[in-house]
Amino acid sequence: MDDFTRKFNLATEKDAEIHQILLTVYRALEEKGYNPINQIVGYILSEDPTYITNHNNARTLIRKIDRDELLQVLVRKYLGQ
Repeated sequence: MDDFTRKFNLATEKDAEIHQILLTVYRALEEKGYNPINQIVGYILSEDPTYITNHNNARTLIRKIDRDELLQVLVRKYLGQ
């Protein structure tokens, strides 16, 4: 057995989880005929879960993400950081 310390980047893991959830929510909204961007923005601004469909468990998934964390990830990705 190797005797060394492994480093984990929790921010990277959390970003990946948020990315996967957003993709799932986006696809569910698209499948139901909604404009996914408008619906997700509406949810972020209001935190009203009714902006997100229940289809494919999307509403439950998006509520697992803290809005502040979601906004941080989106801004970091937008700015390329």
